[in-house]
Amino acid sequence: MSDALNYLIKTRPETVSHYFAFLKETGKHLDPKTRNLISVITKVHSQTDRGFRQYLGRALREGCSPMEVLDALLMAFPALGLTKITWAVDIILDMNIPGFAPEVITKKMPEPGIWHAVEATKNIVDGEVSRAECDGRGLFIYRDKKTYQVFDSRCPHQNTDITELAIQGTTMTCPKHQWEFDGRSGNCIKKGKTGLTRIESKVVKGRLLAFW
Repeated sequence: MSDALNYLIKTRPETVSHYFAFLKETGKHLDPKTRNLISVITKVHSQTDRGFRQYLGRALREGCSPMEVLDALLMAFPALGLTKITWAVDIILDMNIPGFAPEVITKKMPEPGIWHAVEATKNIVDGEVSRAECDGRGLFIYRDKKTYQVFDSRCPHQNTDITELAIQGTTMTCPKHQWEFDGRSGNCIKKGKTGLTRIESKVVKGRLLAFW
């Protein structure tokens, strides 16, 4: 949030609060990935560097792939034009996000995902971050009562797998370059800028399922 908005919140809360209430209500019927992708496009249209970086990170954390980001930018070509699209790509390259590397993004897309049974919800402790192995993939799980967050255990920096020993409370630290992540949100809170990849999940008959 900008210094100007912070100032207005403090000096005119009765007015600015309506603006934030409006923002909260807009897009509430969209899934998080779609909502953040739309926000990415609006920030490109207005060429807001800070906002673009912020919402790009959010879209990626919600499971949006780099190719989906590029598709969104290119589909918005009639509104954005080539100049604004290349402006956005320059920022993406400056952020040095591994998933956007040409040798990675041009690989053959994987087969459509399936739901994987991770574990029984009764074994997942409320308010704690835990790590699980499921069908060859490492996962971090955070439970808040009946809500579950599931993240890929691989660090987005250089794909290092973060082990269970890296968990301290609700924080995980990658052993390679000490990027730190909040296990409740997946956000990177130290060293880097890119959060853990969020994995879609649901509970069916007392078991936590994850989709990839």
